[in-house]
Amino acid sequence: MRGARPDPTPGRAARLDRHPGRTPRTGPWRRAALLLATVLSVLAAAPARAAFDLDALTHLLAQRHSAQARFTEERFVSGLDGPLRASGTLSFTAPDHFTRRTLEPQAESMSVDGNTVTLTRGGRTRRMALDAVPQLTALMEAVRATLSGDGAALRRHFKARVEGNPGLWTLTLTPRRTELGEQVRELTIAGQGSELRTIELWLAGGDHSLMLLTPVPATPDAAPK
Repeated sequence: MRGARPDPTPGRAARLDRHPGRTPRTGPWRRAALLLATVLSVLAAAPARAAFDLDALTHLLAQRHSAQARFTEERFVSGLDGPLRASGTLSFTAPDHFTRRTLEPQAESMSVDGNTVTLTRGGRTRRMALDAVPQLTALMEAVRATLSGDGAALRRHFKARVEGNPGLWTLTLTPRRTELGEQVRELTIAGQGSELRTIELWLAGGDHSLMLLTPVPATPDAAPK
């Protein structure tokens, strides 16, 4: 009797760290690592099916015309012993209205409506044109285009890679333009269904940030406070 044939497809270890040499931190970083690990394990175990690519993801995201979420953020900056932490709320209304309200450690807000940016801090308000700062334009377009499901806008500024499935996915964006690439290395957005759950930004110099999102149900009385 012939012996059992060896399995020709040995298991694959999911890589959590896209940047060798850096160890995920505790707290938000651990939760983000668990989410990414789950995405990769589901991808590895899933049977063959229709490709879930950028077009499929943006079609899914475009079903929602508004979104609200609470956020916590950690920013790791060279020269500082620990992370800079912030928390607050995000809101988006299609096609291009986005607001970030920071509640801690200091109250401030940034509202982007079309090409107009409004900054409010310490009782003072300043307005500026978004396209006056090309780098900010590209990053804001990455967030707004993802929220609105605008694949053309994403492709205009970034090379996009999608992994996972409609229930659990990651979108990795790398800049197309050299000017932006000199400042931004990579932007990774992870989500479940049509909801964004994490936004991770790596700058070219090594500084990075991680934002965790908790969606707020879309009801008339559910605006974040």
